[in-house]
Amino acid sequence: MSKPELCSWGRYPKVPQYRHACAWRNDLPGLFDKLIQQNLTTLPYGNGRSYGDSCLAASSALLQTRQLDRLMSADWEHGIIRAEAGVTLAELITIALPRGWFLPVTPGTKFVTLGGAVANDVHGKNHHVRGTFGCHVRRFALQRSDEQMPLECTPNQNTDLFRASIGGLGLTGVIVWVELQLMPVHSSLIDSLTVRFDSLGEFFSLSEEFDQSHEYTVAWIDCLAKGKSAGRGVFSVGNHAPSGQLQVDDRRRLSVPLTPPISLMNSLSLKLFNNAYYGLHKPGRHASQGSYDPFFYPLDSILNWNRIYGRQGFQQYQCVIPDAAAEDAMQEILSSIAASGSGSFLAVMKRCGDVRSPGLMSFPMPGVSLALDFPQQGQLDNSLFSRLDSIVRAANGRLYPAKDAHMGASDFQAFYPDWQQVEQLRDPALLSLFWKRVTQA
Repeated sequence: MSKPELCSWGRYPKVPQYRHACAWRNDLPGLFDKLIQQNLTTLPYGNGRSYGDSCLAASSALLQTRQLDRLMSADWEHGIIRAEAGVTLAELITIALPRGWFLPVTPGTKFVTLGGAVANDVHGKNHHVRGTFGCHVRRFALQRSDEQMPLECTPNQNTDLFRASIGGLGLTGVIVWVELQLMPVHSSLIDSLTVRFDSLGEFFSLSEEFDQSHEYTVAWIDCLAKGKSAGRGVFSVGNHAPSGQLQVDDRRRLSVPLTPPISLMNSLSLKLFNNAYYGLHKPGRHASQGSYDPFFYPLDSILNWNRIYGRQGFQQYQCVIPDAAAEDAMQEILSSIAASGSGSFLAVMKRCGDVRSPGLMSFPMPGVSLALDFPQQGQLDNSLFSRLDSIVRAANGRLYPAKDAHMGASDFQAFYPDWQQVEQLRDPALLSLFWKRVTQA
């Protein structure tokens, strides 16, 4: 058995996880069987970009699929690719963009694997236009412990497993490969516009103005601002440029070389950063054109950035609130965070649309989503998170399982009433710490 070396991106909770890598599709059934015999249960693990414990195995034995990283077929006339589950979105962009195709939906990091994108039904800045990643998945192969061969799942074949696996957190089987419909683009450049705003109400006005005319919309929020400045931030919108080069952005990246003993994110450093970032953006509307990479993936420019939170790690809190209650609830959430003195240097707010996902447990709903990172500390769950949970609950919102490390069983089951269908279709040999916490507590 190899040494414990895998963790979630938030590096919390700290539970030893052992890597059992699979490099070839033909080896997958045998490795799957071996892990079951030795550990009773296991869990597929891609590139470890889930923040909480949904990617951690209850048995601590992970079946890592990152080395399943081959492109199997491509129809470049129609933009349809089939690739193994361990291929990352970055690798897919490298192949597809020079040919005039891009991801139809991308989260805030390109280091997610295809299998992970399906299992968490990731979403991005264009949810109001194109829905979630699962909306563009044509088919995938699922290896279950009770099947000799992978099952092909489509909207019309093994339909129940198709719907349960999209957003199913890797519990219905090991995703072997994915067939995805890409989106045509004419340039690797993004035409963007940034607008500094001074209140939360302005965010909603800007969203109402720009959502219909732009593919991508998102806002940075100063989560520490109080009083008249509460809810201030920077609104960004973008569209793919109608013409230009089709070039992969391969700029050199910085890296955080080590993990400090304590978090570098504290009330003082956050206040300094937030004030500086807000002041950097001058009043008015500012248009620009630039590469897709800093627009979609600002944090990917610093490798291993999760280390800045120190040895205790961090938790991300991501919620979505329905439109009817969004402005009042978000105001209350931001006020609670500001009062706590804790928060995130990259607080992301965006509007989700009404494009339905085929997945049973997809996170987005029509409304507004907010995501923030908090340094892990002893009373975080019982103090600030407890307060935020009550606001989300009262507003009929929900939390994102891929980012969660604290959600209670009663909340999860209320947020995701179709969880029982996923449980019925769950491969009994697959169990995560998250699923054990929210369904077997």
